[in-house]
Amino acid sequence: MASVIAVCISENKGTQKKTVSEIRLVEGHGIEGDAHAGNWHRQVSMLALEKIRAFWERGAEVDYGDFGENIICEGIDLAGLPVGTRFRIGSALLELTQIGKECHTHCAIYKQAGDCIMPREGVFTKVIEGGIVRAGDSIEVIDAEPGRTFTAAWITLSDKGAAGEREDKSGPLIGEMLSEAGYDVVDGILIADDPKRLKAELINFADRRQVNLVLTTGGTGFSPRDMTPEATEAVCDRMTPGIAEAIRAYSMTKTPKAMLSRATAGMRGKTLIINLPGSPKAVRECLEFLLGPLEHGLEIMLERDAECARQ
Repeated sequence: MASVIAVCISENKGTQKKTVSEIRLVEGHGIEGDAHAGNWHRQVSMLALEKIRAFWERGAEVDYGDFGENIICEGIDLAGLPVGTRFRIGSALLELTQIGKECHTHCAIYKQAGDCIMPREGVFTKVIEGGIVRAGDSIEVIDAEPGRTFTAAWITLSDKGAAGEREDKSGPLIGEMLSEAGYDVVDGILIADDPKRLKAELINFADRRQVNLVLTTGGTGFSPRDMTPEATEAVCDRMTPGIAEAIRAYSMTKTPKAMLSRATAGMRGKTLIINLPGSPKAVRECLEFLLGPLEHGLEIMLERDAECARQ
């Protein structure tokens, strides 16, 4: 049976977590008194004891909390679970929101041992129901609902927007329209027209957060800085040219300038990525056109529905 081995907190960001006798989980917030609590998707981190033991066997001297984990558990292959899996620990309920994380700067453990397991083996959760968690508590793993609401995220590409010189209206509009259509919009970010950064964000949404749909806005034109299509193609496993072609054909009924769009679309694993234009007006028009058939495509991608040819 899966169980809690230890619980840890750090009162300040950037400081090592320390083992405590118990932690209090607060709904929608995280761990009371922990520096990483807040209204976001990485409220509580978890790491499997089995992965720590394997690290010990390599001669590394690390203790509970050294990897930045809040809950050390035994008997669960955490990194092998899909996002949406839930963990019942006493009265508390956690939901898995991310697998691993990108390590921008190597921590002390990496510098000591040449490796760190948290970026690939640790997971992050949000608190659905609060409660007290202690070492020795049993953990019930609850499978993610197979037909749960589609998750989505948006990314705005704009040098001026990222510099604070222009208000981003297109990204929030995407979030608003998707929410009204019933999607669970988990995040939205504004970044400069940087293909390297865009690739990293797309990989994070697809691989670590397992978002079903990611929509980008901006960076699809003729400017030398417009590299959104190239970044999208670089991270995709399979392209879906029909989507981009349909958007251009529809947009041509609005303006002949639509022929200048270089937007593309494709899939990375079970995440569909679609480039949208940069202007709010064009975003609204394209999304109104897309939302109907898009749901069917996502159902097929996620293996919830039959292929069209079988019906």
